[in-house]
Amino acid sequence: MEAETHDIVVLFWFPQMSIFIALTGSFWNWKMASQMRLQTLLEARWILAILAVCAIVSSVLTLWLSLLFLLLFFCTLAFFRDPSRVAPSDPNLVVAAADGTVTDIVELDESEVLKAKTRRVGIFLSIFDVHTNRAPIDGRIIYQKHREGLCVDARRPDCSEKNESMTWAFQNRRTTIVVRQLTGAIARRIVAWAKIGDELKKGERFGMIRFGSRTEIYLPLNAELLVKVGNHVSAGSTIVAQLSDQ
Repeated sequence: MEAETHDIVVLFWFPQMSIFIALTGSFWNWKMASQMRLQTLLEARWILAILAVCAIVSSVLTLWLSLLFLLLFFCTLAFFRDPSRVAPSDPNLVVAAADGTVTDIVELDESEVLKAKTRRVGIFLSIFDVHTNRAPIDGRIIYQKHREGLCVDARRPDCSEKNESMTWAFQNRRTTIVVRQLTGAIARRIVAWAKIGDELKKGERFGMIRFGSRTEIYLPLNAELLVKVGNHVSAGSTIVAQLSDQ
């Protein structure tokens, strides 16, 4: 009886696991392998593990439920993709610190670090955008500070003052650029991979925000702005401004 029971279990579970592994492997080879990075993927390790277990266990009830969890597994993989980017070498060029859509460009005082009037470029990251943040210039991180706050919709104009955030300042001999990561209604975790004192090259990763958010770049007023509201930008490669030679 024990041998017979054992055979039934093996015959039942092996096809389910085979389907899951085969589909995951095909998807990885077809689309995601070149866009994944271990450090970014580790941020999703528990989510992926839970979804994988749910997909396998739910196959006992119905294949459709298992396929739903499998779809969520693939969607999570896609969210945590982190493709390579090539940053422009010109030191005068400032690149986007996040993927997303430019929602607002305003002049205001940056009172936390620069204590001066700046031009702020707000970028909204939907759940379909890459959520890794990258250094806008070559420079040393001279400031990093986390602020507790709310998690209101990142598209609201007042979210910059209300939401939880992480503020960074990148400095080189030419300028200091401030970048602020903001949580949103869905995003609830800001991840920091760098620290004060680190020297980053333009386009290098310094953190990420999980599941929809906002990133702001504070530029000098004399910098030439090269994006406008409605533009979709890519972190580390899209040029948002050119610094003045003065």
